Amino acid sequence: MSLPILICDDSALARKQVKKSLPEGWDVEVTFAKHGLEAVEILRQQHVALLFLDLTMPELDGIGVLETIKNEKLEVFVIVISADIQPEMKKRVMDLGALDFIHKPVNRVKLTEILNKFGLL
Repeated sequence: MSLPILICDDSALARKQVKKSLPEGWDVEVTFAKHGLEAVEILRQQHVALLFLDLTMPELDGIGVLETIKNEKLEVFVIVISADIQPEMKKRVMDLGALDFIHKPVNRVKLTEILNKFGLL
């Protein structure tokens, strides 16, 4: 059975790059969201096991998405992918429940390590 994942980033190029960085042969069903509001609507309407989430987006940013997930108790694992590498931001997203924080562009080896660490592969 395919693992439903959601990739949320306002950049089409970034969404494609994340998808290409997924481990080869990993049985996933990928859905895309262009901004945080779209991601939240998808999370409310269908089961998503894993969300790859950008932080800087229009409509609703990644922090807002994480706060909504926490407040509404939506069941989803979240890995934040962002160019914002400030330690304070990493701490903030982790405090809001993200599993991990990956820097853009995504490194396939690092991503695979994180997925294995949390039993998602």
